[in-house]
Amino acid sequence: MVTGVSDARDPIADLRRIAFLLERANEATYRVRAFRSAAAALAGLPAVELTQRADAGTLTELTGVGEVTARCVAESLAGGEPVYLRRLLATEGTDLDEAAAALRAALRGDCHTHSDWSDGGSPIEEMALAAVELGHEYLVLTDHSPRLTVARGLTAARLRRQLDHVAALNAALPEGFRILTGIEVDILPDGSLDQSDELLDRLDVVVGSVHANLRDDRARMTRRMLTAVANPRLDILGHCTGRMVTSRPPGVTGPGDRGHRRRSRPPSDFDAEAVFAACAEHGKAVEINSRPERQDPPKRLIRLAVETGCLFAIDTDAHAPGQLDWQRFGCARAALCGVDVDRVVNTWSARRLVDWAAAHH
Repeated sequence: MVTGVSDARDPIADLRRIAFLLERANEATYRVRAFRSAAAALAGLPAVELTQRADAGTLTELTGVGEVTARCVAESLAGGEPVYLRRLLATEGTDLDEAAAALRAALRGDCHTHSDWSDGGSPIEEMALAAVELGHEYLVLTDHSPRLTVARGLTAARLRRQLDHVAALNAALPEGFRILTGIEVDILPDGSLDQSDELLDRLDVVVGSVHANLRDDRARMTRRMLTAVANPRLDILGHCTGRMVTSRPPGVTGPGDRGHRRRSRPPSDFDAEAVFAACAEHGKAVEINSRPERQDPPKRLIRLAVETGCLFAIDTDAHAPGQLDWQRFGCARAALCGVDVDRVVNTWSARRLVDWAAAHH
């Protein structure tokens, strides 16, 4: 019985925390969805009814609540940490080394994230609140551009609606935190960017990435990337090699990735020295993508970019709230390659970041 327990925990917060940790661990989507669905189903219940149902064992009669999630709720209401949560916390992994931890602590935001407006799995506000909990000061929302139809890329009309939606959300979010407007715009085969100049000029930060024709020959891919980097509307060169270093078994997908099955994929072939030199010349940042299956660019290219004098952005490319904590993976690789904190644009304040991007535009 949990009725009248004064030291009860918040069971909804515990369910959401479990979902977050599962996402961070890159567990299967259905597991994450089970806890998020239960949290959503129970969030609207009066506290008295929640307790009564837990006592009577009728939580599972509610749509979206299963035996495991009901047990977690009952354990929370009884004042104890749910066993499922305790086990997740006990297997989180090892701490970052000192250099990587210092870099992670210096980060003030994330410049590459997705929501359910394109191929992400969660609403913008849910992504933003997770970033707040991580201690971020800003989150750059970078949903996909029109031609990436497999990822529900935003047409110009949908992007305009998103800008209005973000403005409304920013008015309601905690003070000191801000969603910055952005896009992950496709770099097209001729090096142009897959959105109108007028809309790109309205955005705070523009990430440009190659998603198609990844097997272009070296000369063509180099020209394509150099053209994009020289474009004044591009700020950050996203996952520059396009590689995938790991594959996932059938039926297991990354939380929030709209069911896309990832396969290992070799890097694109291009003249990295020329591309990074152009990034340094034009003041553009090279993204260190933190997704475990990408690890892009590889360490040898990060070192080359350091030697070339490039700026960097350590981003998650998150498609779900728990993935926002993947920055630690990028920080570990950046620290190994000697990336200086001052060269990482998302260690800057939101104002400095926006001013830097505006200077390009």
